[in-house]
Amino acid sequence: MNTGLVVLAVAILIGAVAFAWVLLRRDGSGGRQRMDQLVAAQQALVGQLAMLTEQQATSSSATAKAVQESSERLTKAMNERLEQVQDRVGNSLQKSSKETAESLATMTERLAAIDKAQENITKLSTEVVGLQHILDDKQARGAFGEVQLEAIVEDALPKTAYEFQCVLSNGKRADCLIKLPNPPGSVVVDAKFPLTAYRQMLDAGDDSVRATAARQLKKDVLTHIRAIADKYIVSGQTADSALMFLPSEAVYAELHAHHADVIEASYRARVYIVSPTTMMATLTTVRAVLRGAEMRKQAAVIQTEVGTMLGDVSRLSDRVTKLRTHFDLANRDIDQIETSAGRVQTRGTRIHELDLGAPDGEALPSSHEPLELPIQPVPDD
Repeated sequence: MNTGLVVLAVAILIGAVAFAWVLLRRDGSGGRQRMDQLVAAQQALVGQLAMLTEQQATSSSATAKAVQESSERLTKAMNERLEQVQDRVGNSLQKSSKETAESLATMTERLAAIDKAQENITKLSTEVVGLQHILDDKQARGAFGEVQLEAIVEDALPKTAYEFQCVLSNGKRADCLIKLPNPPGSVVVDAKFPLTAYRQMLDAGDDSVRATAARQLKKDVLTHIRAIADKYIVSGQTADSALMFLPSEAVYAELHAHHADVIEASYRARVYIVSPTTMMATLTTVRAVLRGAEMRKQAAVIQTEVGTMLGDVSRLSDRVTKLRTHFDLANRDIDQIETSAGRVQTRGTRIHELDLGAPDGEALPSSHEPLELPIQPVPDD
């Protein structure tokens, strides 16, 4: 083996080690340690090859042959090491590729879920904006309150206990009339939604604007209270109180938290403000009142039926007494029959015990002559 071939083999080995080092950079700290070992081995190999090259130039042919054999063994060992490194690098790359693919698949699923959630949020935001635009209109707010009121009443009461859009004797149309027995009588529920001033109060940038909006909210609610008291409390037809339904828990809480004078004014006018939650509680009480009235009505029916049943029992007792009289008469008749039967049996026994033989020297009477028997009368019992 000449010097040119040795130099070429060393160059090829150096290139292979450099390529393996590039591939092993992804294998972590363990790969770097193995690469350092390979680099050290390469340097040692280069040094040995250089020494061999120098010795080849100055030694004999036998020494050159030994150097060639040693170079071949070193080359074989280096090839085996490089093959092992390539196998490890390939396995590591395959494992990394698989893990990367799984991570990308998981990330793709999560991104799809995030995109769907984003679409739902966008859709919900659009619906909320649409609802805000709907509630900006006064008539639409009124319709919204009426629909919510109808849903609550229909869920809580039987159909015979309420009437929607009922026209009263004064010509006013009530959103809902809850039919209760006297007292207290039917109660009118009217839906109101003072939202404009409440929104202005929430959106106010300073205290003065907020105070102005709060005063407007108080004014609107007091106006509704007076209107309900004038229109829907009718003597002789309704109870002496009415309900104002606010379809917003927030507005209801604002009134009770910061406008106690409005609540007191509603009490004086006998117009009680209710929210969806308190309306449900009120209807639960109404349902209990209706159940009590129905029970009282059924109790009257039961009392009437019990009175009728007592009359039937009295007649039955009379008939039993009459039947017992008949049984007593039958028992006396049976006793008399038994007495007569006993007498007949006694007389028959006496007849049977008579001695009918003829005395000596006397002839028996012929059959044509009547036979007189000495029968003693049996006294009546």
